[in-house]
Parts: sequence; C-alpha cells; structure tokens
Amino acid sequence: MAAMLEVNDINVYYGAIHAIKGISFEVNEGEVVTLIGANGAGKSTTLKTISGLLHSTTGSISFQGESIVGVPPHKLVSRGLAQVPEGRAVFLQMTVEENLEMGAYTRPNAEIDPGIARVYEQFPRLKERRKQIAGTLSGGEQQMLAMGRALMSSPKLMMLDEPSMGLAPILVEQIFDIIKELHKEGTTILLVEQNARMALSVADRGYVLETGKVVTSGSGQELLDDESVKKAYLGG
Repeated sequence: MAAMLEVNDINVYYGAIHAIKGISFEVNEGEVVTLIGANGAGKSTTLKTISGLLHSTTGSISFQGESIVGVPPHKLVSRGLAQVPEGRAVFLQMTVEENLEMGAYTRPNAEIDPGIARVYEQFPRLKERRKQIAGTLSGGEQQMLAMGRALMSSPKLMMLDEPSMGLAPILVEQIFDIIKELHKEGTTILLVEQNARMALSVADRGYVLETGKVVTSGSGQELLDDESVKKAYLGG
C-alpha cells in the first residue's frame, strides 16, 4: 500500500514551548488513521503543521511522494489535501449552499453543481437547509456543513480535527457513520479526535500522542485492546 502522507521527525514550537517533539507517522492510500491523546498532546498542532499553518523546524512532510514543506495552505487544497478545522469554522453569514460553493474554489466551474449534488446525497439534512444561513444551524449541522465544504474540493486526503467536539452523543454517532461511509467510498482520512473509543473503532490504524510525542501505535483494534490505552483514554 502506498503512503499518501509521510510525516517524518517534525518539531514545532510556540515561542519557547516545544509542542511537537520529533513526531513521525504515515497515512496510506484508502486508510482511516487516527491521532488520539489528551488535550494539549499536540494532535491539532500536527494537523496545522501538515496544512502549512504552522512550520516545523526539522524533518519532512510529503504528500503523494512530494515535499509539501513551505507550500501555502491554499495550494495544498488544489493538490488534494483538505482540512475540516476544529470548531467547524463555517462562514456564519452565508447560506449552506454558499458555504459549499466556497469549498469548490479550486475546482473548475463545471464540477460545482455535481459536487453540491453529491454532498446533498451524503448529507440530506444540508439539502433541506440549503438556503438557510449557516450561523442558524445546530452544531451537528455545522459539522456536516464543514465536512461537506471540504468534500467540495474533491480531496485525496481529508483531515478532520475533533469532528465530535461539543456534539450530543446521537450526533457523534451520525458523524462517525459519515466517516465510515467516506472510508467505504475510498476517501483517505486522517482523524484527530478526543473521543478515542469512537476514533479507534473506525480507524485502520492509530497513533497515541502524549506531550508532543508518539508513544504507541497499532491497528485500531490493537489499541482498543491495549491495557495502557484503555486505562488512559477509554475509561477501562
């Protein structure tokens, strides 16, 4: 299986704080890979570094065999790397449909309408709300919109940052059902998630981060069965 994303020995600082300490991992084509860990473990920082919003002082990051270090974030989207940010970050004053159109800014015009139709198939709730202002949607609907907007760029790799954050349990189930569906359709996914049990249950593989380092890795099932992971993250 070919590695779509390779992260090798990245170190990231916020001022004097050493947030990421030599992290390395890879995501193969067609996989769901999850990064789990406590708050402040460095999960979101890792995604932001891959996206080009933060910069590593060492190491390398390659996407589909090419270095993406120093590539501006908007150029990464046109290469096929999309991120659904923590906190959703939808355009609150725009309608659902306008948000989706914004997600397609790197695509040819001819692809926009078919893309929107595909998203509505995936998220029927968004179709019902298509003329509604995004700021009036519920948290779960905003999360669906953020995912739909990312899908509009036809990503080869979709990075999800805490998609279940702040959602009621029933909505968390729905969001994870959608992640499973996307996986089944062949979308490669890198998932950062506080809800370790849910994340590992949909992941092919996972990496456990503690204070900016990868401390263990394995298949989703191996990590669900791992006693130290159970104790620290699964309430076991």
